[in-house]
Amino acid sequence: MNLHERIETLLQYAANATHTDVDEILSKAANLRGLNPFEVAVLLAVDSPEHTTRIMEVAGKIKEHVYGNRIVLFAPLYVSDYCVNSCTYCGFRRENNRPRRKLTLTEVSAEVAALEKMGHKRLVIEAGDDPENCPLDYVLECIDTVYSTGDIRRCNVNISAMDVADYQRLKAAQIGTYILFQETYHAPAYEKVHLAGAKQDYNYHLTAFDRAMEAGIDDVGAGVLFGLHDYKYEVLALMLHNEHLEKKFGVGFHTISVPRICDAGDVLDKSYPFAVGDDEFLRLVAILRLAVPFTGMIVSTRETPKMRRRLVKCGISQMSAGSRAWVGGYVDSADADDAAQFAISDHRGTGEIFYWLMEEGILPSFCTACYRSGRSGTRFMSLAKTGGIKNVCIPNGLLTLKEYALDYGDGRFRTLADKLIAQNLSAIGEPAHIKSKLDALVQGERDVFI
Repeated sequence: MNLHERIETLLQYAANATHTDVDEILSKAANLRGLNPFEVAVLLAVDSPEHTTRIMEVAGKIKEHVYGNRIVLFAPLYVSDYCVNSCTYCGFRRENNRPRRKLTLTEVSAEVAALEKMGHKRLVIEAGDDPENCPLDYVLECIDTVYSTGDIRRCNVNISAMDVADYQRLKAAQIGTYILFQETYHAPAYEKVHLAGAKQDYNYHLTAFDRAMEAGIDDVGAGVLFGLHDYKYEVLALMLHNEHLEKKFGVGFHTISVPRICDAGDVLDKSYPFAVGDDEFLRLVAILRLAVPFTGMIVSTRETPKMRRRLVKCGISQMSAGSRAWVGGYVDSADADDAAQFAISDHRGTGEIFYWLMEEGILPSFCTACYRSGRSGTRFMSLAKTGGIKNVCIPNGLLTLKEYALDYGDGRFRTLADKLIAQNLSAIGEPAHIKSKLDALVQGERDVFI
């Protein structure tokens, strides 16, 4: 049975589930046991307000239990918008008559310095797919430049599918997570929106994570562009893909991103028959949180501030802040949406986002300690599933907030940060080893993380 047949069968059987079945599935999810694809299909078929409310409540409690009341922050770093692909939804598609740009390594260094001043410690390198203008050698040079400029501690990478040998080179560059969006798992829809270029090859794209993991990359980040096909189909495909990786490699997705289709300058097709409404979107995010309670979930600045606030409460654990979705956007901070890969809906600067989170009692975290300590892949997941990850994530979140406050915060910021840190220390019993590390930060030490 192929992927399409499995999904259609799951949806068909799920339609016959009873209220008792739904209650049992939600009880299982509430106990942090995750969900299998059939159970996910059942929740996707739920239409009663009572069960929808319960889904949202359980998702919020799971997120709080596993990750605490914190959000990990990062920023994308676009280094090149040259692309050989023709993807109807993307502002970088090759037919777009716009000036193309690739950063010099000096410009990469300047972008990194600007991002550091915004408080970021975790970046995602983004680049169009163009082997001539943006070869892997160039991307590797960019990664080296990121790590050698200032104090960026984790460089994730979102670039096109490659072979095993190239993934081995990427692994050797000490990347964090390798990120690749399938865009849509529905093969006919995939063919419809990928008109030309290397990305046309559905199967090669679909099996990229297998090759990455065979090359030793144990943290991979998936996602679909919700709105290219029916969201229920896409959610189930994500779960089946995750299940496949867990069975073959012992660990599934480290992160799942949930972008929704939106305008992107000169996109070819602006009709979105499968566009996902806000209520459906919140529910699908909550269902994903129930299904994979220990997987990081990411929302970008595609979403409005109002929607991002709601998403935090039902499962999102990471978000971009102060993003520029075009090349060179941090040094030249003027809006350039006509050069962007997609339209940004949250235009707030990092400071505004930090204040928003702290004022709502949410801990903004800049932590990268897990990867630097080797807590990735199966080691991270085993620690998460035993509940131990919170014992390092919350303390490290407090330490990174204190570090940011000392390095970049004004008086108001430091007051809010200290209040939030004190509240969290009190909640976890004010452990002496964390207080001593906070004191070390004040004295000028920086490598104090757990």
